[in-house]
Amino acid sequence: MTTLRSSSLYFKAVRHVVCIVEQEGKWQQIGRGKQHIWIDFRSDPTRTSYQMEPEIPGTTPSAFPTSLANHSLCPESEAWDWLYTMQPVYMFVICVLGILGNVFVLLVFCLHKKACSVAEIYLGNLAAADLLLSSCLPFWAINVASGFNWQFGSLMCGLVNTGIKMSMYCSVYFLVMVSIDRYLALVFALTYGRMRRPWYAKLSCLAVWILGIILSVPTLTFRKVKLISEYSVTACILSYPSYTVELACDILLVLLGFIIPVTVISYCTCKIIQALHWQVMERFNSVNKERKATVLVLAVLLAFLLCWVPFHLVTILDILMRTEVLSGCALENALDICNQIFTYLALSNSVLNPILYVIVGKNFRKKVKELHSSTRKTFA
Repeated sequence: MTTLRSSSLYFKAVRHVVCIVEQEGKWQQIGRGKQHIWIDFRSDPTRTSYQMEPEIPGTTPSAFPTSLANHSLCPESEAWDWLYTMQPVYMFVICVLGILGNVFVLLVFCLHKKACSVAEIYLGNLAAADLLLSSCLPFWAINVASGFNWQFGSLMCGLVNTGIKMSMYCSVYFLVMVSIDRYLALVFALTYGRMRRPWYAKLSCLAVWILGIILSVPTLTFRKVKLISEYSVTACILSYPSYTVELACDILLVLLGFIIPVTVISYCTCKIIQALHWQVMERFNSVNKERKATVLVLAVLLAFLLCWVPFHLVTILDILMRTEVLSGCALENALDICNQIFTYLALSNSVLNPILYVIVGKNFRKKVKELHSSTRKTFA
Protein backbone atom coordinates (compact mmCIF):
# COMPACT_ATOMS: atom_id res chain seq x y z
CA MET A 1 0.00 0.00 0.00
CA THR A 2 1.46 3.34 -1.00
CA THR A 3 0.25 6.77 -0.03
CA LEU A 4 0.20 9.34 -2.85
CA ARG A 5 0.12 12.89 -1.57
CA SER A 6 -0.85 15.93 -3.60
CA SER A 7 2.60 17.25 -4.51
CA SER A 8 1.28 20.39 -6.23
CA LEU A 9 3.55 19.95 -9.22
CA TYR A 10 2.01 22.87 -11.03
CA PHE A 11 -1.14 22.26 -9.08
CA LYS A 12 -0.93 18.62 -10.00
CA ALA A 13 -4.24 18.07 -8.28
CA VAL A 14 -6.58 19.96 -6.02
CA ARG A 15 -4.70 20.16 -2.72
CA HIS A 16 -7.84 19.08 -0.94
CA VAL A 17 -7.53 15.92 -3.01
CA VAL A 18 -5.44 13.14 -1.46
CA CYS A 19 -4.99 10.00 -3.50
CA ILE A 20 -4.29 6.58 -2.09
CA VAL A 21 -3.83 3.93 -4.78
CA GLU A 22 -3.40 0.19 -4.31
CA GLN A 23 -1.99 -1.69 -7.28
CA GLU A 24 -4.21 -4.77 -6.96
CA GLY A 25 -7.50 -3.44 -5.64
CA LYS A 26 -6.95 0.00 -7.19
CA TRP A 27 -8.68 1.84 -4.36
CA GLN A 28 -8.42 5.59 -4.70
CA GLN A 29 -9.38 7.97 -1.94
CA ILE A 30 -10.31 11.53 -2.68
CA GLY A 31 -10.51 13.61 0.48
CA ARG A 32 -11.73 17.18 0.66
CA GLY A 33 -11.97 19.18 3.86
CA LYS A 34 -12.83 16.90 6.74
CA GLN A 35 -14.56 14.15 4.72
CA HIS A 36 -13.43 11.44 2.34
CA ILE A 37 -14.89 9.82 -0.74
CA TRP A 38 -13.78 6.33 -1.65
CA ILE A 39 -13.70 5.51 -5.35
CA ASP A 40 -13.45 1.83 -6.22
CA PHE A 41 -12.10 1.33 -9.74
CA ARG A 42 -11.27 -2.36 -9.26
CA SER A 43 -11.35 -4.37 -12.51
CA ASP A 44 -13.33 -1.86 -14.59
CA PRO A 45 -12.13 1.76 -14.23
CA THR A 46 -15.26 3.01 -16.01
CA ARG A 47 -17.55 1.67 -13.28
CA THR A 48 -17.05 3.85 -10.26
CA SER A 49 -18.84 3.57 -6.93
CA TYR A 50 -18.78 6.19 -4.20
CA GLN A 51 -18.88 5.85 -0.44
CA MET A 52 -18.57 8.90 1.80
CA GLU A 53 -16.90 8.65 5.19
CA PRO A 54 -16.51 11.30 7.91
CA GLU A 55 -13.02 11.93 9.26
CA ILE A 56 -12.35 12.45 12.93
CA PRO A 57 -9.72 15.19 13.29
CA GLY A 58 -6.35 13.79 14.21
CA THR A 59 -7.37 10.17 13.66
CA THR A 60 -7.69 7.66 10.88
CA PRO A 61 -11.15 7.38 9.28
CA SER A 62 -12.96 4.52 10.95
CA ALA A 63 -14.63 2.84 7.97
CA PHE A 64 -11.68 1.88 5.82
CA PRO A 65 -11.98 -0.96 3.35
CA THR A 66 -10.45 -4.18 4.59
CA SER A 67 -7.28 -3.78 2.54
CA LEU A 68 -6.63 -0.39 4.13
CA ALA A 69 -7.53 -1.19 7.71
CA ASN A 70 -3.99 -0.89 8.98
CA HIS A 71 -3.11 2.25 7.05
CA SER A 72 -3.04 5.55 8.94
CA LEU A 73 -3.47 9.02 7.56
CA CYS A 74 -1.70 12.07 8.90
CA PRO A 75 -3.92 14.86 10.29
CA GLU A 76 -4.17 17.90 8.06
CA SER A 77 -2.34 21.01 9.24
CA GLU A 78 -4.33 24.14 10.12
CA ALA A 79 -1.92 26.10 7.91
CA TRP A 80 -3.94 24.96 4.89
CA ASP A 81 -6.76 27.39 5.70
CA TRP A 82 -4.33 30.30 5.40
CA LEU A 83 -2.85 28.92 2.19
CA TYR A 84 -6.24 28.45 0.55
CA THR A 85 -7.14 32.04 1.39
CA MET A 86 -4.00 33.56 -0.11
CA GLN A 87 -3.81 31.39 -3.25
CA PRO A 88 -6.29 33.25 -5.51
CA VAL A 89 -5.03 36.72 -4.57
CA TYR A 90 -1.40 35.75 -5.02
CA MET A 91 -2.01 34.12 -8.39
CA PHE A 92 -3.95 37.13 -9.67
CA VAL A 93 -1.12 39.47 -8.62
CA ILE A 94 1.49 37.25 -10.30
CA CYS A 95 -0.71 37.08 -13.37
CA VAL A 96 -1.15 40.85 -13.76
CA LEU A 97 2.49 41.71 -13.05
CA GLY A 98 3.78 38.84 -15.18
CA ILE A 99 1.65 39.75 -18.21
CA LEU A 100 2.49 43.47 -18.02
CA GLY A 101 6.20 42.91 -17.47
CA ASN A 102 6.75 40.26 -20.11
CA VAL A 103 4.61 42.00 -22.73
CA PHE A 104 6.76 45.09 -22.11
CA VAL A 105 9.95 43.06 -22.63
CA LEU A 106 8.66 41.50 -25.85
CA LEU A 107 7.57 44.89 -27.21
CA VAL A 108 11.02 46.35 -26.56
CA PHE A 109 12.79 43.45 -28.29
CA CYS A 110 10.36 43.31 -31.22
CA LEU A 111 9.85 47.03 -31.92
CA HIS A 112 13.42 48.25 -31.54
CA LYS A 113 15.00 49.16 -34.87
CA LYS A 114 18.15 47.10 -34.24
CA ALA A 115 18.07 43.33 -34.64
CA CYS A 116 18.22 41.30 -31.45
CA SER A 117 21.51 39.77 -30.40
CA VAL A 118 21.74 36.03 -29.77
CA ALA A 119 21.33 36.50 -26.02
CA GLU A 120 18.32 38.78 -26.56
CA ILE A 121 16.67 36.16 -28.78
CA TYR A 122 16.89 33.64 -25.95
CA LEU A 123 15.74 36.16 -23.34
CA GLY A 124 12.86 37.21 -25.58
CA ASN A 125 11.69 33.61 -25.85
CA LEU A 126 12.12 33.27 -22.09
CA ALA A 127 9.77 36.25 -21.72
CA ALA A 128 7.29 34.50 -24.03
CA ALA A 129 7.42 31.38 -21.85
CA ASP A 130 6.86 33.48 -18.72
CA LEU A 131 3.95 35.20 -20.47
CA LEU A 132 2.43 31.79 -21.23
CA LEU A 133 2.64 30.86 -17.55
CA SER A 134 1.15 34.17 -16.41
CA SER A 135 -1.72 33.81 -18.87
CA CYS A 136 -2.67 30.40 -17.45
CA LEU A 137 -2.76 31.44 -13.80
CA PRO A 138 -6.14 33.28 -13.82
CA PHE A 139 -7.90 29.99 -14.56
CA TRP A 140 -6.41 28.37 -11.46
CA ALA A 141 -7.04 31.46 -9.35
CA ILE A 142 -10.73 31.35 -10.27
CA ASN A 143 -10.73 27.60 -9.71
CA VAL A 144 -9.36 27.92 -6.18
CA ALA A 145 -11.66 30.86 -5.37
CA SER A 146 -14.69 28.84 -6.46
CA GLY A 147 -13.86 25.91 -4.19
CA PHE A 148 -11.92 23.92 -6.81
CA ASN A 149 -15.00 23.69 -9.00
CA TRP A 150 -13.54 23.73 -12.53
CA GLN A 151 -15.73 25.94 -14.72
CA PHE A 152 -13.85 25.97 -18.01
CA GLY A 153 -14.48 22.54 -19.47
CA SER A 154 -12.38 19.45 -20.08
CA LEU A 155 -10.43 20.95 -22.99
CA MET A 156 -9.26 23.97 -20.98
CA CYS A 157 -8.41 21.71 -18.04
CA GLY A 158 -5.84 19.98 -20.23
CA LEU A 159 -4.65 23.04 -22.14
CA VAL A 160 -4.19 25.34 -19.12
CA ASN A 161 -2.13 22.81 -17.17
CA THR A 162 -0.21 21.81 -20.27
CA GLY A 163 0.64 25.48 -20.79
CA ILE A 164 1.94 25.74 -17.23
CA LYS A 165 4.09 22.61 -17.57
CA MET A 166 5.31 23.64 -21.03
CA SER A 167 6.29 27.07 -19.70
CA MET A 168 8.36 25.47 -16.95
CA TYR A 169 10.29 23.20 -19.30
CA CYS A 170 10.82 25.89 -21.96
CA SER A 171 11.97 28.46 -19.39
CA VAL A 172 14.71 26.26 -17.99
CA TYR A 173 15.97 25.21 -21.44
CA PHE A 174 16.02 28.79 -22.72
CA LEU A 175 18.24 29.52 -19.73
CA VAL A 176 20.39 26.54 -20.70
CA MET A 177 20.75 27.97 -24.20
CA VAL A 178 21.57 31.49 -23.03
CA SER A 179 24.11 30.17 -20.51
CA ILE A 180 25.78 28.12 -23.26
CA ASP A 181 25.80 31.22 -25.46
CA ARG A 182 27.53 33.28 -22.76
CA TYR A 183 29.98 30.43 -22.21
CA LEU A 184 30.89 30.33 -25.90
CA ALA A 185 31.05 34.14 -26.10
CA LEU A 186 33.52 34.47 -23.25
CA VAL A 187 35.51 31.25 -23.33
CA PHE A 188 35.50 30.09 -26.97
CA ALA A 189 34.79 33.28 -28.91
CA LEU A 190 37.16 32.45 -31.77
CA THR A 191 36.63 28.69 -31.93
CA TYR A 192 32.82 28.60 -31.85
CA GLY A 193 31.99 32.13 -32.93
CA ARG A 194 30.09 30.90 -35.99
CA MET A 195 27.67 28.98 -33.79
CA ARG A 196 26.56 32.25 -32.18
CA ARG A 197 24.57 33.50 -35.13
CA PRO A 198 20.95 34.73 -34.81
CA TRP A 199 19.51 32.06 -37.08
CA TYR A 200 21.18 29.33 -35.00
CA ALA A 201 19.57 30.88 -31.93
CA LYS A 202 16.13 31.01 -33.59
CA LEU A 203 16.44 27.39 -34.65
CA SER A 204 17.46 26.43 -31.12
CA CYS A 205 14.44 28.28 -29.69
CA LEU A 206 12.12 26.41 -32.06
CA ALA A 207 13.65 23.13 -30.88
CA VAL A 208 13.11 24.15 -27.24
CA TRP A 209 9.42 24.92 -27.86
CA ILE A 210 8.96 21.53 -29.56
CA LEU A 211 10.72 19.81 -26.64
CA GLY A 212 8.44 21.64 -24.20
CA ILE A 213 5.37 20.39 -26.06
CA ILE A 214 6.65 16.80 -26.08
CA LEU A 215 7.49 16.81 -22.35
CA SER A 216 4.04 18.24 -21.57
CA VAL A 217 2.15 15.43 -23.33
CA PRO A 218 1.64 13.45 -20.07
CA THR A 219 -0.07 16.45 -18.50
CA LEU A 220 -2.34 16.89 -21.52
CA THR A 221 -3.12 13.17 -21.51
CA PHE A 222 -3.84 12.61 -17.81
CA ARG A 223 -5.52 15.89 -16.83
CA LYS A 224 -9.20 15.08 -16.48
CA VAL A 225 -12.35 16.83 -15.25
CA LYS A 226 -14.16 14.56 -12.82
CA LEU A 227 -17.39 15.12 -10.93
CA ILE A 228 -17.35 14.50 -7.19
CA SER A 229 -21.11 14.43 -6.69
CA GLU A 230 -21.08 14.32 -2.87
CA TYR A 231 -19.55 17.80 -2.81
CA SER A 232 -21.03 19.04 -6.09
CA VAL A 233 -17.49 19.75 -7.29
CA THR A 234 -16.26 19.21 -10.83
CA ALA A 235 -12.49 19.06 -10.26
CA CYS A 236 -9.65 19.29 -12.76
CA ILE A 237 -7.20 16.67 -11.50
CA LEU A 238 -4.35 14.50 -12.72
CA SER A 239 -5.74 11.01 -13.17
CA TYR A 240 -2.83 8.65 -13.74
CA PRO A 241 -3.62 5.08 -14.81
CA SER A 242 -1.27 3.68 -12.16
CA TYR A 243 1.14 4.62 -9.42
CA THR A 244 4.06 3.57 -11.65
CA VAL A 245 3.05 6.07 -14.33
CA GLU A 246 2.74 8.87 -11.78
CA LEU A 247 6.13 8.10 -10.28
CA ALA A 248 7.68 7.96 -13.76
CA CYS A 249 6.24 11.38 -14.63
CA ASP A 250 7.58 12.90 -11.42
CA ILE A 251 11.03 11.41 -11.98
CA LEU A 252 10.93 12.74 -15.55
CA LEU A 253 10.14 16.19 -14.16
CA VAL A 254 13.08 16.08 -11.75
CA LEU A 255 15.58 14.74 -14.30
CA LEU A 256 14.65 16.76 -17.40
CA GLY A 257 13.24 19.80 -15.63
CA PHE A 258 15.89 20.20 -12.94
CA ILE A 259 18.95 17.95 -12.62
CA ILE A 260 20.16 17.91 -16.25
CA PRO A 261 19.52 21.58 -17.12
CA VAL A 262 20.78 22.91 -13.78
CA THR A 263 23.96 20.84 -14.14
CA VAL A 264 24.62 22.43 -17.55
CA ILE A 265 23.74 25.91 -16.26
CA SER A 266 26.00 25.50 -13.22
CA TYR A 267 28.95 24.33 -15.31
CA CYS A 268 28.59 27.18 -17.80
CA THR A 269 28.12 29.73 -15.02
CA CYS A 270 31.32 28.63 -13.26
CA LYS A 271 33.27 28.89 -16.51
CA ILE A 272 31.74 32.30 -17.25
CA ILE A 273 32.72 33.63 -13.83
CA GLN A 274 36.25 32.28 -14.28
CA ALA A 275 36.52 33.93 -17.68
CA LEU A 276 35.39 37.25 -16.30
CA HIS A 277 37.80 36.95 -13.40
CA TRP A 278 40.77 36.10 -15.60
CA GLN A 279 39.79 38.79 -18.10
CA VAL A 280 40.47 36.46 -21.00
CA MET A 281 38.39 38.64 -23.30
CA GLU A 282 40.27 41.93 -22.82
CA ARG A 283 41.94 41.65 -26.20
CA PHE A 284 38.62 41.78 -28.03
CA ASN A 285 36.85 45.00 -28.91
CA SER A 286 33.47 43.54 -27.98
CA VAL A 287 34.53 42.78 -24.42
CA ASN A 288 32.43 45.50 -22.77
CA LYS A 289 29.30 44.56 -24.68
CA GLU A 290 29.75 40.87 -23.91
CA ARG A 291 30.31 41.58 -20.22
CA LYS A 292 27.20 43.74 -19.97
CA ALA A 293 25.11 40.99 -21.52
CA THR A 294 26.75 38.40 -19.28
CA VAL A 295 25.97 40.30 -16.07
CA LEU A 296 22.28 40.36 -17.02
CA VAL A 297 22.30 36.66 -17.87
CA LEU A 298 23.97 35.80 -14.57
CA ALA A 299 21.33 37.81 -12.68
CA VAL A 300 18.53 35.97 -14.53
CA LEU A 301 20.18 32.60 -13.83
CA LEU A 302 20.56 33.41 -10.13
CA ALA A 303 16.91 34.46 -9.87
CA PHE A 304 15.83 31.25 -11.58
CA LEU A 305 17.87 29.06 -9.23
CA LEU A 306 16.59 30.86 -6.12
CA CYS A 307 12.99 30.48 -7.28
CA TRP A 308 13.06 26.93 -8.64
CA VAL A 309 15.66 24.94 -6.68
CA PRO A 310 13.53 24.77 -3.46
CA PHE A 311 10.54 23.52 -5.47
CA HIS A 312 12.48 20.71 -7.12
CA LEU A 313 14.25 19.70 -3.89
CA VAL A 314 10.88 19.30 -2.19
CA THR A 315 9.67 17.34 -5.22
CA ILE A 316 12.59 14.93 -4.77
CA LEU A 317 11.76 14.51 -1.07
CA ASP A 318 8.12 13.96 -2.04
CA ILE A 319 9.15 11.10 -4.36
CA LEU A 320 11.23 9.57 -1.55
CA MET A 321 8.19 9.78 0.74
CA ARG A 322 5.97 7.99 -1.75
CA THR A 323 8.54 5.25 -2.33
CA GLU A 324 8.73 4.88 1.49
CA VAL A 325 12.41 5.76 1.65
CA LEU A 326 11.35 8.54 4.04
CA SER A 327 8.33 8.53 6.33
CA GLY A 328 6.63 10.35 9.18
CA CYS A 329 3.63 12.62 9.59
CA ALA A 330 5.71 15.63 10.58
CA LEU A 331 7.80 15.36 7.41
CA GLU A 332 4.72 14.68 5.30
CA ASN A 333 2.88 17.77 6.55
CA ALA A 334 6.03 19.89 6.23
CA LEU A 335 6.52 18.77 2.62
CA ASP A 336 2.89 19.49 1.79
CA ILE A 337 3.15 23.04 3.12
CA CYS A 338 6.58 23.62 1.56
CA ASN A 339 5.33 22.33 -1.78
CA GLN A 340 2.65 25.00 -1.83
CA ILE A 341 4.94 27.82 -0.67
CA PHE A 342 7.76 26.88 -3.03
CA THR A 343 5.30 26.59 -5.89
CA TYR A 344 4.38 30.24 -5.27
CA LEU A 345 8.07 31.11 -5.14
CA ALA A 346 8.63 29.36 -8.48
CA LEU A 347 5.71 31.20 -10.08
CA SER A 348 7.14 34.54 -8.98
CA ASN A 349 10.14 33.97 -11.26
CA SER A 350 8.01 35.03 -14.24
CA VAL A 351 7.64 38.46 -12.60
CA LEU A 352 11.28 38.88 -11.54
CA ASN A 353 12.85 38.57 -14.99
CA PRO A 354 11.38 41.79 -16.49
CA ILE A 355 12.42 43.66 -13.34
CA LEU A 356 15.97 42.34 -13.68
CA TYR A 357 16.10 43.46 -17.32
CA VAL A 358 15.34 47.01 -16.22
CA ILE A 359 17.57 47.08 -13.14
CA VAL A 360 20.59 45.09 -14.37
CA GLY A 361 20.37 45.20 -18.15
CA LYS A 362 22.17 48.34 -19.36
CA ASN A 363 21.66 47.43 -23.01
CA PHE A 364 17.98 46.78 -22.34
CA ARG A 365 17.55 50.19 -20.68
CA LYS A 366 19.32 51.75 -23.65
CA LYS A 367 16.88 50.05 -26.01
CA VAL A 368 13.95 51.27 -23.96
CA LYS A 369 15.18 54.88 -24.14
CA GLU A 370 15.83 54.66 -27.87
CA LEU A 371 12.42 53.12 -28.47
CA HIS A 372 10.78 55.80 -26.35
CA SER A 373 12.56 58.58 -28.27
CA SER A 374 11.64 57.14 -31.67
CA THR A 375 8.02 56.69 -30.58
CA ARG A 376 7.80 60.30 -29.42
CA LYS A 377 9.21 61.51 -32.74
CA THR A 378 6.73 59.35 -34.64
CA PHE A 379 3.69 60.78 -32.84
CA ALA A 380 5.07 64.31 -32.49
